[in-house]
Amino acid sequence: MTNKYFYITLLALLGITPEAAAQGDNNSAPRLIVNIAIDQLRSDYLEAFLPLYKEAGFKRFLNEGTVYINGTYPFAPVDRASAVAALATGVTPYYNSIIGRRWLNRETLRPIGCVDDARYPGLFTSDNASPAGISTSTIADELKVATNGKAIVYSIAPYRDAAVIFGGHAADGALWIDDYYGQWCSSQYYFATIPSWVYVYNGSKAPNMRIDNMAWEPFSPEVGKYNYFSQTGEAKPFKHKFSGDRRFGEFKTSGLINAEVTDMAQLCLANNGLGLDRVTDMLCLTYYAGSYKQETMTNCQTEQQDTYVRLDFELGRLINYIEKNIGLEHVLFVITGTGYSDDLPTDYDKYRVPSGTFYMSRTAGLLNMYLGAIYGQGNYVESTFRNQFFLNHKLLETKRISISDATCRAQEMLAMMSGVRNVYTSLQLLTGQDQQIQKIRNCYNPDRCGDIVIEAAPGWKVLNEDTHESELSTTSYTQFPIFIFGANTRPQKIDAPVSTTRIAPTIARFIRIRAPNACSSAPLF
Repeated sequence: MTNKYFYITLLALLGITPEAAAQGDNNSAPRLIVNIAIDQLRSDYLEAFLPLYKEAGFKRFLNEGTVYINGTYPFAPVDRASAVAALATGVTPYYNSIIGRRWLNRETLRPIGCVDDARYPGLFTSDNASPAGISTSTIADELKVATNGKAIVYSIAPYRDAAVIFGGHAADGALWIDDYYGQWCSSQYYFATIPSWVYVYNGSKAPNMRIDNMAWEPFSPEVGKYNYFSQTGEAKPFKHKFSGDRRFGEFKTSGLINAEVTDMAQLCLANNGLGLDRVTDMLCLTYYAGSYKQETMTNCQTEQQDTYVRLDFELGRLINYIEKNIGLEHVLFVITGTGYSDDLPTDYDKYRVPSGTFYMSRTAGLLNMYLGAIYGQGNYVESTFRNQFFLNHKLLETKRISISDATCRAQEMLAMMSGVRNVYTSLQLLTGQDQQIQKIRNCYNPDRCGDIVIEAAPGWKVLNEDTHESELSTTSYTQFPIFIFGANTRPQKIDAPVSTTRIAPTIARFIRIRAPNACSSAPLF
């Protein structure tokens, strides 16, 4: 038998036609990956406002893309920074070290931002930034490595943390809108000076050039009339202007912010040549779907509807631009949410729902007294942050007290306090394999978390009296989808729960590179 006939026979046994094999030989990796995180995207809202959408945005994803209905994050709590880090690295905070937007610096006992880095001054901003806090590689990093630096990688977001984390260590640039100056800005980690195309845009079209004349009103008359939240009465029209020192921060929680992201994305594509050759490039984008000024939904129902309608329009505008200039067959879109909702805490007391306040600083004082009675007087609790207690390691070492013994004693006392559902010690979280604590463990990092972590009862508020920061304890599930669209993917809907840590290896498989270096999750397909 000749080689030719042997080859055809082998293909027939495998169920592959010679034509299909030839197509496979010519099938190249996508020229562009558009990796999109939508902050606080919710499936219930996305579906509820479907009658208001155009044909080019969410409807197109639902009709033409692969849709995973139930995305999940395998750790808790989740916020924007930790979610984006999981999407970029394919692992949980236990490995990538991004436990949240802020954490307590153990040396200074002061909170620091997840991308704060005094070594790299800002450009068009007073904020310093770098991705040094990410302790693993990202999918964008691996693309740079695989192409010997030839791939072009940019990250664009309204927020500094999302822009820097999504871009990773090796990105060509990360851009965000400064909270104070209202211009697109970056860090000297990426650029010596701000790129000329950003400079020109800032000089004429940046938010600070237009915000005095901006007004956020319903996108269309239909938005003002449509009422998904019918249980609370008629939809209320709105008109918001932005003023004061917090105007740009408030602007970034409005439905208008997504147009800024799309504008900058198009400008980036046009000026940097992404997707125009056979070397795969990557554009990481962050959009917003949360509530206005983190208000409860009761206070901004029509605004929430309008945010989704505008988001749909901007996604459609982005797709149309890329389809026209690059071609959808050469582009892979991956779109998902950040798995949490950041609206203001509900006032349960008003409705006589069981609730309360757990005071961290007050409890730290009681804990010091308790440990002092056992080991002798001393400042055993150095500090508190969020729901964590940080013990004084130097004092324990001086008194020859093991951290394990001290945390177990503290655990015994805290477990008896009102409003405490669970208490975890650092040793438990580092060594425990119990499925009940797996989500907590996945968000724990020994270098950035406390020695004791409490889980408050649902409905209870954890309050730090020193910083006046509070968090409402809740275990409610925020459902969100994962869309994979373009690059000849076939339409299908999958109901089974899917972890977002599988997105990075899925992209890696599409573009035929190694997954991020800590990622062990399997690709989605």
